[in-house]
Parts: sequence; structure tokens; C-alpha cells
Amino acid sequence: MGSIRQVQITFDCAEPERVARFWCEVLGYVVPPPPEGFASWADFDSSLPADRQGSAFACGDPSGVGPRLFFQRVPEGKVVKNRVHLDVRVGTGLVGEERLAALQAECARLVALGAVQERVLVADGFNESCIVMQDVEGNEFCLD
Repeated sequence: MGSIRQVQITFDCAEPERVARFWCEVLGYVVPPPPEGFASWADFDSSLPADRQGSAFACGDPSGVGPRLFFQRVPEGKVVKNRVHLDVRVGTGLVGEERLAALQAECARLVALGAVQERVLVADGFNESCIVMQDVEGNEFCLD
């Protein structure tokens, strides 16, 4: 059996810090301390060549259990549906109206942060309810 490896999830985006800070709020993640010798990430960023400033940002699970999220600036905009997306698990163990209420409450919190609700998929006897959303740059994710 092979060893278990850690993973990092990378987002291509236009504004790495903005998207990273959104996901920090969604997941309870934190921005790590800046590199040694820098008082802040802004100080570190300003030390980079002009074309590299603002090009990347990261955040992670403060408990160290969840994957690190890395955000990198790319020149092209998002044009099609994501091939991979995150499921934010807020309704685990809940069913029916109780689950839908929990999902809707979290949806309202995330909309206030800049997310967009795309559609609600109501339980159909096979799958439980979930809400399809978009982050601040249009990347799809689900409240599950």
C-alpha cells in the first residue's frame, strides 16, 4: 500500500488575495505568517518584481488537517464550468427541511461575503438537498 500524501488545492484567478480571503471566511482557514524578515505579506509582496506583485496568495486549515489552498494569478478569465469543485459540507447528518434550512443559512452568510447562489437542488429521494454557488470570481462550489 502506498503512503498517504498531502494535497494542495490550487485556484487560477485574477485576484489571488481577494479570493483567498473569501475562502478563509468560508472555511475558517487562516493566512500563514509572512516569510521571515517581513512584518506583513504586503511588505513581502512589495519586495517582489512589479510583474510578480499580487500574483499569489495562500491559506490553510489552522488545525493542519485540511488541505492548503493556493491562489495564483492567471491572465485568462474563467470561461467554462469547473472540472473540479469544492463541496462545503455544512449539512452532514441532516435531512429534509432541517438540512435545507442549514444550507440556506450558510448560503445567506456566504452571499454577504460576495458569493452568488446559482441554484438549489432539492432532495429527490436519491440525493439530499444541496445549493450550487459561485465564489467571488465565479468558481462553482456546492453547499452540501
